[in-house]
Amino acid sequence: MRKRVVDPVPKDSPLPLPDGDWLDLEHVAQVEVTSEDAAYPVESALAPGAASGWRAAQPGQQTIRLVFDRPQWLRRIWLLFIEPDVARTQEFVLSWSSDGGRSFREILRQQWNFSRPGAIREVEDYHVELSGVTHLDLTIVPDQRGGDARASLAQWRLA
Repeated sequence: MRKRVVDPVPKDSPLPLPDGDWLDLEHVAQVEVTSEDAAYPVESALAPGAASGWRAAQPGQQTIRLVFDRPQWLRRIWLLFIEPDVARTQEFVLSWSSDGGRSFREILRQQWNFSRPGAIREVEDYHVELSGVTHLDLTIVPDQRGGDARASLAQWRLA
């Protein structure tokens, strides 16, 4: 077995977005958010080329909801979370509605332990078959211990 020890990825090195025919969310959906730091607006996580990402204005559970203008067929959900400073266990839940937001079905629930220096990025790439999606929710609990951590999202792409 050949092996070598490598340095962790520096926190400021860019992570390339995977190839994909991504939806232009600005033109196909409205976004609702429970909290937003003015320096890190939600558009920064949803728009291609934006660098800062989204961050909540206060600690605790937060939700970003996409409300589509017309029902969508989704085949891929790509998320990037970056936390270079605070060691914590985050949980997020993705859920969707096909009836105008009257009821939601959970797609998945995922936990991730952020810790420096090596585990500062969480990348999730899900292949799904969802038709007639009217609403898509991303709910983030930034710290399972209930600390002061603020929810954040570097990038969210849909295809």
